[in-house]
Amino acid sequence: MTATPFSEYRPAAASARHHAALDGLSDAAQWVLGTLRQWRRRSREREQISHMDERMLKDIGMTRGEALRLSSKPFWKG
Repeated sequence: MTATPFSEYRPAAASARHHAALDGLSDAAQWVLGTLRQWRRRSREREQISHMDERMLKDIGMTRGEALRLSSKPFWKG
C-alpha cells in the first residue's frame, strides 16, 4: 500500500476553509509583527530624541519641551 498525503482525502470545501483560515492567521501574524516593528521604531526614535542637544532639535524643528513630551510618551501611543 502506498502512502498518500492527507490533503488528497480532504473534500474541496474543507480544503478551501483550511486555506482561508491559514490566510486569516497569516494576516493576523503580519499585523502583530507590523505593530511590534512600529513600537520598536517609536521606542528607538524617542530614545534618540531624548538625547539630542538644542542645535539638533532645532534642525528637526522641535523645541526641548516637545522633545521631552514626546520622549516621555509610552511606545504604544502614536
